[in-house]
Amino acid sequence: MDAEQVTMLREVLAATGWLERTGEFGQALRTSARTPGGLLLVGTPAEDPWHMAAHLDDESRLGGLPGLSPTLVRWSPPPGAPPHLSVGLDRLEAARRGETLFVVAEDGAPVPLLERVDDARRTGAVILALEGGDRDLRGLAHEALTVPPDEGLISFDGAQHLVSAAAGGTVPRTNTPRGLRRRLARLLDAVSGPTVD
Repeated sequence: MDAEQVTMLREVLAATGWLERTGEFGQALRTSARTPGGLLLVGTPAEDPWHMAAHLDDESRLGGLPGLSPTLVRWSPPPGAPPHLSVGLDRLEAARRGETLFVVAEDGAPVPLLERVDDARRTGAVILALEGGDRDLRGLAHEALTVPPDEGLISFDGAQHLVSAAAGGTVPRTNTPRGLRRRLARLLDAVSGPTVD
């Protein structure tokens, strides 16, 4: 997807709330991924997040944001793979404070992944999840963006484009509360329901 297609997608989604949601999630990714080599990107056994890895690497290079260049963590790296393609799941066991674990899972995350995510969270890593409706994964994440499989406005692939663009700073920021205020607003919405204008 090139810049013109992303612009068209933004125009189509302008009044839907998706730009704000992907923008907030992209900003959370940008602010948590500050350490070069500390952004761990993992998918499911069925699908490595190649697409997201490529976009984040581009955003990192073009925006001068070395923390956004991900370490692609693979379920089964083939023997003899180049170093950047040979990082296995054992890297998640070494996750620590100051690092970010970003899980991209359109389908449900398997139990072994959920266990590793929980362990990484306990050691202080920030957990982000772009998921397709996995409540268990969403419950472990500090920040999550759900793209339901029946969502007619945006595809999982389209959401990845918008998130990576927002993380790189190429999506205009919205005037939404940040940090503690945003988390409190989300908690209040969850408890009492969103406010209606």
